[in-house]
Amino acid sequence: MPADRATPPATFASASNFVRSLDDVDRRLLRALAADARMPNNALAEQAGVAPSTCLGRVRALRESGVIRGYHADIDPGALGRPIQAMISVRLQSHARGHIPDFMARIAELPEVLNVFFLGGADDFYVHIAASGTENLRDFVVVNLSGNPDVALTETNLIFEHVRAGLEH
Repeated sequence: MPADRATPPATFASASNFVRSLDDVDRRLLRALAADARMPNNALAEQAGVAPSTCLGRVRALRESGVIRGYHADIDPGALGRPIQAMISVRLQSHARGHIPDFMARIAELPEVLNVFFLGGADDFYVHIAASGTENLRDFVVVNLSGNPDVALTETNLIFEHVRAGLEH
């Protein structure tokens, strides 16, 4: 980010209630790590315009405070034999509102599930899955969602293509 475009600091809080503001250096570090989490510390420090020791301390603080939640490999589900992706909206029965944490945990453990999003609005969840085929997709919806007495409604949308957006937007 150019130096002449100052932006107000974003605020974050971790589970330990630690609160601090992100400054421009933190944002540069996060953008670089979002693009390449395997970037060596010296290259990361150079991109952020800080010393390697400062970079190391900043990244450690961002991890400890919960801003950096982890590092992962972005693997094509098709390479793992699950080429069909879908986003399934789920609405729970009104009497099942107390079961939300259990529902999320149970669904997140299923092998087809890539992400579970808890929503505000008409639907309660989006469940992003990768299935091995149409039968696997159908069985997932019928057995794990429609067959669940807490679920009132599901709507399945196939994902034709997925492009990961960067933080530059």
